[in-house]
Amino acid sequence: MRVSATGRRLHDPKGGSFWFDAGAVCLDFAHSGGEGQYAVFETLHEPTDLAEWLAQPPLSAEVPATHRDLAAAKKLRQAIWETAHAQAARQALPIDAVATINRFAAVAPLVPQLAADGTAAAWAAPVRASQVLSTLAREMIDLLTGPYAERFRECASDNCPLVFVDSSRPGARRWCAMERCGNRHKLRAHRARKS
Repeated sequence: MRVSATGRRLHDPKGGSFWFDAGAVCLDFAHSGGEGQYAVFETLHEPTDLAEWLAQPPLSAEVPATHRDLAAAKKLRQAIWETAHAQAARQALPIDAVATINRFAAVAPLVPQLAADGTAAAWAAPVRASQVLSTLAREMIDLLTGPYAERFRECASDNCPLVFVDSSRPGARRWCAMERCGNRHKLRAHRARKS
């Protein structure tokens, strides 16, 4: 997989935004919206929103997306979200979510293609949304079975549901982002010491 840099700017419906690096593109994708109480964070409203998300680095997959692709993407996204949270909580992985991830992973993934001069790579055409979703599902499987399997974390803030893979050398990352929950925690601790 040609995925190297991760992270996206997340926007709070109440205003403001912050950079959040989940440590893997599939986890960044899991934070592109949600169901139920997380529907207010939805960014994938139309197929064009999905196409735009997939076209951004590091995937850089230019694909035409349909309503069917959008529905499939949201199904995979929810499965990744549920599985990541279960792994972070050290609970059994949800059977239905695992089955969904496996189903998406079974489809042919993106295939990298080197330019003739050897200076650039792209995805071999034709690129389909199903291939990108397969690539994301396979990345999630690699995370769950690889060296970072025990490094899934939920933000230590008591009201932040963001999940990430802690790839820091000491494995001591606690916050979704220092500029958000980390700083809020420091401010609360400072106020508590003063009072």
